[in-house]
Amino acid sequence: MPWHSPISTTDVARAGLWLGWPTARDGRLWWTEDRPDEGGRTTIVHRAADGTRRELLPAPWNARTRVHEYGGRPYTVTRDHRVVFSHADDQRLYLLGETPVPLTPDDGSRYADLLAGDGELWCVRERHGDQGKVERAIVSIPLDGGPIVEHVTGGDFYASPALSPDGAHLAYITWNHPRMPWNGTELRITRLADRSSWTVKGGTSESVLAPQWKDDSHLYLVSDWSGWWNLYEIGIYGTSSTALFPAEEEFAWPLWQLGGLPYLVMADGRLAVLHGRGDLRLGLLDADSGELADLDVPYAGWRPMLAADGPALIGIGYGAAVPTSVVRVDTVTGRVEGLRRAVAELPDVACLPVPREVAPQGRFGGQVHAYLYPPAEHPEAGRADGGAAPYVVFVHGGPTAHAGTELDLEKAFFTSRGIGVLDVNYGGSTGYGRAYRDRLRGQWGVVDVEDTIAAAEWLAAEGLADPARIAVRGHSSGGFTVMAAMCRSAVFAGGVSYYGISALGPLTEHTHDFESRYVEWLAGPADPAVYAAREPLSLVGGVTKPMLLLQGLDDPIVAPEQSSAFADALSERGVPCTYLAFDGESHGFRRAETRTAALAAELAFYQQLFS
Repeated sequence: MPWHSPISTTDVARAGLWLGWPTARDGRLWWTEDRPDEGGRTTIVHRAADGTRRELLPAPWNARTRVHEYGGRPYTVTRDHRVVFSHADDQRLYLLGETPVPLTPDDGSRYADLLAGDGELWCVRERHGDQGKVERAIVSIPLDGGPIVEHVTGGDFYASPALSPDGAHLAYITWNHPRMPWNGTELRITRLADRSSWTVKGGTSESVLAPQWKDDSHLYLVSDWSGWWNLYEIGIYGTSSTALFPAEEEFAWPLWQLGGLPYLVMADGRLAVLHGRGDLRLGLLDADSGELADLDVPYAGWRPMLAADGPALIGIGYGAAVPTSVVRVDTVTGRVEGLRRAVAELPDVACLPVPREVAPQGRFGGQVHAYLYPPAEHPEAGRADGGAAPYVVFVHGGPTAHAGTELDLEKAFFTSRGIGVLDVNYGGSTGYGRAYRDRLRGQWGVVDVEDTIAAAEWLAAEGLADPARIAVRGHSSGGFTVMAAMCRSAVFAGGVSYYGISALGPLTEHTHDFESRYVEWLAGPADPAVYAAREPLSLVGGVTKPMLLLQGLDDPIVAPEQSSAFADALSERGVPCTYLAFDGESHGFRRAETRTAALAAELAFYQQLFS
């Protein structure tokens, strides 16, 4: 039975401050903060050269872009330190001043991947027309209010616009349906004088990401041509390509959001890079010698959003017992400064679980990557029953994504109450090369489900978990895996799904454009027999244990009917099920009050399950 912990639901909800998208220029820094206690509003914070910090964007202004629905970097800073941002309510771009001034028309267009040039912005524009038609282009927008100019059109998706140092060429990433950016993309270049364009690298089976110019005739890029997202240098006509540091490691994350920088070119010509398996470490790479040296910093992982100002590197670093922080690293002196923490006050470090990387054997012959977070012992009596502990298996969303070791008070909320956590990176997860990522191709609802079940069985076989007290929980596509696992296996005592997917057909019909063809790669072209064999709603008769379903009613990615239909089906069969719907919440709960209520309901669910 879980016991009292010093970590409350309110502590977890308020710790949801999300720090992101740093920018550095002339000793000044900017970054964004998503604030749950302000309804999930995103503001922009400025730190002056003297260390003074102030909020630039007061309520009700909200810096967020909805390009691809998942958005990304919502602002940029010009060379003269002016800030341009996308406002959540109308998606227009505004020039920040005493009163923000609109730069774009009020026509519903969305903008992302903002790049500040000389007197203008370059970015990806997304337009939503009649009957769900979506068009995207790379455009330039004069800061003086002149007309918007289209430079690249015709592709389904664009990302990472980058101007050559002489301003003559525009490099960018593009891809078309049905591919996702981790399946296959192209690096293309447009000569701005005559609009002629050509492909430099990539294709239908190579994921190319994050182009940056080395000089007017060469670029750096990330490609998984070798089976891993590695760094390359290439000429603008694609005539030569050189691997800068060949390694069975990843140098990037999947392109779910626009505007990230997994590496950058420093003032001295070296590359600041993120690399590793699972979590990404911060290092400096000499592109000429091929020497890579990791920096001595107290942060085990970094988000792929770097910035630089002279010899200083700025990023978002994290660790298992170190709060996610805006961090500045002086690459000359080695000085490391944490400038802003997502968690202002940490609980006693003894309450924080120390993750251990484990690799249970999967049911398809390969290993399953996972992180084990052991439960705390009872503060007075050790293990309450002298035996194995209850556990919750966490299943991440995506599914082409990754669970890392970032400090998560939500996990500590459970482990400090004697409930262990196993965070599973099932086949299809990123961070372990393309072959591991491609294990899910055509096998969604099979590989992810079987790997999750195998991880739970491993917990019991190792004597870590009480076989009768193992639950499973997941968000979004992780909710799909949870529901499917509950349908297929009796290993779990109960399941918790946050805005999960229960039916594949309605998902492909009603989801947003970015993921509208994703299911074809995950489960194959629409086939009623295949879908019926995979989707939880068709297999609901196999569920015999209690479930908790939570859903935001304003979700544009997974319709609320996905959860409510599954809840109704369980109730009709007499299976205990609680369905909680939250007004005003979307795909991912942003408000502190929602996060508090959801976590309290989840704990109560486990207390009943494990008693």
